[in-house]
Amino acid sequence: MMLLYALALFAPDPTSEALALGKRLAEAGTLAALLPAILAKETEELVAEQPALSDADKTILRSIATEQGKAGLDRMMTATGRGYAEKLSIEDLRVLVAFNESAAGTRWREVTPGVMIATMATVGDIDFKGETRKAFCAKTGKGCEPR
Repeated sequence: MMLLYALALFAPDPTSEALALGKRLAEAGTLAALLPAILAKETEELVAEQPALSDADKTILRSIATEQGKAGLDRMMTATGRGYAEKLSIEDLRVLVAFNESAAGTRWREVTPGVMIATMATVGDIDFKGETRKAFCAKTGKGCEPR
């Protein structure tokens, strides 16, 4: 364990090229594709929680939410990009960025949020622990007490 810590501590920092490619990869990834929809939903929830606000105040709230969302998204993309830069080779980063910035990669990103929403609507709620408990109970007769 100490060896892993020491290796991480003394690992060289990623190059500026690796950091830039990592951030580009992050900005072209699934998280970056999904976050705008999540932020828009949460923004409208914030507005709905304040029914007494005037239309002008609602506009201000939405504007502030947009600013906060952009700042948060940039922090997340920078951190994710650094993670990619630390874990992937420069060659891998170049290939991944090239794909993600290609027409096929762009189209994939465009459809990802809708595919995820459709998947969740089709699959419904997934209770991994509950389903595993039931299957374990059925197989072994153990752990069957309700939670």
